[in-house]
Amino acid sequence: QLQLVESGGGLVQPGGSLRLSCAASGFTMDHYGIVWFRQAPGKEREGVSCISSDGDNRNYIHAVTGRFTISRDNAKNTVYLQMNSLRPEDTAVYYCSVRTRHTYASSCYNWISLDDYDYWGQGTRVTVSS
Repeated sequence: QLQLVESGGGLVQPGGSLRLSCAASGFTMDHYGIVWFRQAPGKEREGVSCISSDGDNRNYIHAVTGRFTISRDNAKNTVYLQMNSLRPEDTAVYYCSVRTRHTYASSCYNWISLDDYDYWGQGTRVTVSS
């Protein structure tokens, strides 16, 4: 019953913006940190950003720092990723995920590791091209 659904992807020109959404059902999102991952064609899946359960801690990889902003609305059971100044190298399928059985499930501790995440959405595709 626990599900995550990503939306908001699409085609955008370099320098443009998109806002991705991750909507949860079947569980209470406010107990957990939520992480955005992405996978570009021919590349390994990588972490992009994390937000703690209360929204106080936010983490980003260097490649997106200053351009992407993660946020959450626990009342709506939704996490967002605002993506500005997009570059062709941002082209990827973007996923949100949660690690419900991890000791630090509510935090962003060691968030980049793929090993502990037990729920994933189907992903939303972002293409940055002129």
